[in-house]
Amino acid sequence: MRIAIVTESFLPSLNGVTTSVCRVLDRLRETGHDAMVIAPAPAPQTYAGFPVRAVTSIPVRQFQVGLPTGEIEALLRGFAPDVVHVASPFVLGARGLTAASRLGLPCVAIYQTDMPSYLEQHGNVAGAATGRAAAKAAWRWIRRIHSLADLTLAPSSAALRDIEAHGVPRTGLWGRGVDTSLFRPEWRDDAGSRALRSALAPDGQVLLGYVGRLAPEKEVERLVSCAQIPGTRFVIVGDGPSRAPLAETLSEAVASSPGRPNLPPVFLGRRSGDDLARAYAAFDVFVHTGTRETFGQTLQEAAATRLPVVAPAMGGPLDLVDHGTTGLLFDPASATDLADCVRRLAQSPAERAAMGTAGLARVSTRSWAALVDQLVAHYESAIARHDASAA
Repeated sequence: MRIAIVTESFLPSLNGVTTSVCRVLDRLRETGHDAMVIAPAPAPQTYAGFPVRAVTSIPVRQFQVGLPTGEIEALLRGFAPDVVHVASPFVLGARGLTAASRLGLPCVAIYQTDMPSYLEQHGNVAGAATGRAAAKAAWRWIRRIHSLADLTLAPSSAALRDIEAHGVPRTGLWGRGVDTSLFRPEWRDDAGSRALRSALAPDGQVLLGYVGRLAPEKEVERLVSCAQIPGTRFVIVGDGPSRAPLAETLSEAVASSPGRPNLPPVFLGRRSGDDLARAYAAFDVFVHTGTRETFGQTLQEAAATRLPVVAPAMGGPLDLVDHGTTGLLFDPASATDLADCVRRLAQSPAERAAMGTAGLARVSTRSWAALVDQLVAHYESAIARHDASAA
């Protein structure tokens, strides 16, 4: 099968969309398919032996946003794919869907980013009415562009319900895999992991870890409520526009604790590959703060490292965390529930171990190979649906 992938984000940018696209391409290469990637510039010329066509882009909040020019249609026409895969369409992907429709090509759209919630949050700076209006406009745009797809796939049951409630037609569920060859419990015995942990927890502190982009929509400031849990230390992996204010906020919250304060939070910056795996292995508890996640890939990576997780009882984490078994789900509307959940695990090594083991067992079957094979079946379904509607 020949697959053209139009993606809003790609290397060298590292995020959930990029990771998903790369893992799909890896498996397509293994199984003998042919592919081409259309992505914002700058981008590598090839990936996994497949050509990458970089289109003109502009920087927006540290992201490269591909411009929806006519070159996308020309690239699709030249490649003549059997199906077009559009990853998290909004700007570049919207043009990809339009171009595929004009060329009569079957198309699968992957819904991955809750852009309406992000726009509502940022719009609220100018007032709640502005935020709501921005979200409504985003949903109208999403409904319009996804109506061009033969199939739209959501990553979680919560995201699927959301897009269906907003009128997106022809939907299905497609989760995400986890790289268990990289993220695994054995990293805890690695010399580098042990050295990192020793440096971060010199007196045996319980390390509360977060991994992800540091931006307002990730709500990392929720960790402030956990700052006074004794014997703990925040370890933050990631980068983004909120790094400096978060460092100030979390440091002040820890320093203002009554009595002897905990050690100040540590910001390790962006990590990938083995360095990221070592960071997970150094943690005791993984804490996820964002309530606008359509999935929550870092929760799977943490579980694969045998970590108990704490996450909001909202959105993608509802599919990934079995409350009381693999981790704890907190009520994001409560001012104290996150801290209560973290305190419970910080004070119970036995419960941390049991939940980590259960989480590892749960993700052990979620390989990227299995998930991409499911995706290929969705491609075939979309092609059949497209052919039937054209007949």
